[in-house]
Amino acid sequence: MPLSHSLVALLVTVIWGLSFVVIKLGVGTTPPLLLAALRFLLAAIPAVFFVPRPKTSWKNVVAYGFFLGVAQFGLLFAAIAFGMPASLASVVMQAQVFFTVLFAAVLMNERPGPHQVAGGLVAGFGLVLIAWPRMTGGGAGPFVMTVVAAAAWGVANIVSKRAGRVDMLGFIVWSSLVAPLPLLGLSLWLDGPDQVIAALTRMDGGTLAAVAYLAYPTTIFAFGIWAYLLSRHPAATVTPFALFVPVAGILGSVLILGEAMHPIEAIGGTIIVLGLAFNVFGQRLLGRRAF
Repeated sequence: MPLSHSLVALLVTVIWGLSFVVIKLGVGTTPPLLLAALRFLLAAIPAVFFVPRPKTSWKNVVAYGFFLGVAQFGLLFAAIAFGMPASLASVVMQAQVFFTVLFAAVLMNERPGPHQVAGGLVAGFGLVLIAWPRMTGGGAGPFVMTVVAAAAWGVANIVSKRAGRVDMLGFIVWSSLVAPLPLLGLSLWLDGPDQVIAALTRMDGGTLAAVAYLAYPTTIFAFGIWAYLLSRHPAATVTPFALFVPVAGILGSVLILGEAMHPIEAIGGTIIVLGLAFNVFGQRLLGRRAF
């Protein structure tokens, strides 16, 4: 992958890492599914009136909008609102790397190399370490929701690859139209109309800033670039750059939110990052040893 593409991929991961902090702040004042609905509404409108529809099937647009907007972010926002720490969520969500590689192997015959399989196993062990204490307490639900959100992200990555080399800005903008109504409907059902209306009428500048950050840098720019890179490079080359998302997420959570990881979570998170690192650099290391 060219250096320019690598640098842009790193920028995307920093934006995504800090978005976990913004989500945590946003769900403190706004119901999580409503916040997610507003994010995608702002990402789609008014841009949809100026950005041409991408030259791909409606099936791809709807599928991407559903798996990315409704499934991934609906679950992630809810998990963070229910107590999933932003720092830990930024680590666990990187399981999307291995879900993407797995789905690409099964659905698109992009066979992972030995280093990718090994990296996935190492990261899986890290997830088990994080999950073990949470499975016996109240943190089980938010943790499982975050893992399922990562799997939904993996499916969205495959959909974007199958869409081919289309206008990715248009793809992101038009697919963002899919999410607001289902998310709003779920929020009305789960939170109740009174809470939704109260949140909308009492929205302050901080909430608006959170929605704007999640809509523009995080959704339109970052996911547009990510989809662009996936359309031009193998999934196993692009997705490991998500290694840097938890770095930004943890630093932002510590400095802004004052979060701290428990020792077992820190160990599990470190193991996940090591697995991701081996996914990125393992082929070079194995090549050098063979030489």
